[in-house]
Amino acid sequence: MAVQSAMNPLGTPAAPFALPDAASGRIVRLEDFAGAPGLLVGFLCNHCPYVKHILDGFIDFAREYGARGLGIVAICSNDASTHPEDAPSEMATLARARAFPFPYLVDESQAVARAYAAACTPDLFLYGRDGRLVYRGQFDASRPGSKTPVTGQDLRAAADALLAGQPVPAKQIPSTGCSIKWK
Repeated sequence: MAVQSAMNPLGTPAAPFALPDAASGRIVRLEDFAGAPGLLVGFLCNHCPYVKHILDGFIDFAREYGARGLGIVAICSNDASTHPEDAPSEMATLARARAFPFPYLVDESQAVARAYAAACTPDLFLYGRDGRLVYRGQFDASRPGSKTPVTGQDLRAAADALLAGQPVPAKQIPSTGCSIKWK
């Protein structure tokens, strides 16, 4: 059953995190992105058909916008005991195989997902230089099984505005995906 993102209030500050990267084991913290013009925090996972559907486009987005200075991090908060495909070892395998240009963090306690009020995968949160939420919503209008191409149009419009110092579009559509698999 598909779930939509909670659409946290714009202006909400980014919650702190210190989580291990599945591929390297390195601890990645919110403050590691302090010098970036913005930060995208994406809640993803390995098994979700909605994430699988946008993954190539998300990786392309991350390469392009990471090169423009945007901080990007993905977090998997799913319970690996019920969804073994989302276990840290599987996350590391996927991240290496697909050459993720961003850290893929393990939120084993699910505390970070709760702090961000993440509801689904993918659930995307874009923060400005000041660490305040400027966009929360869908990557684009494409869904598994649809003929709508994956473009990242919605997130790209928000990131372009943020990086240009312009207001982020006010119309923001919730992300749709699989629910976070809570313990």
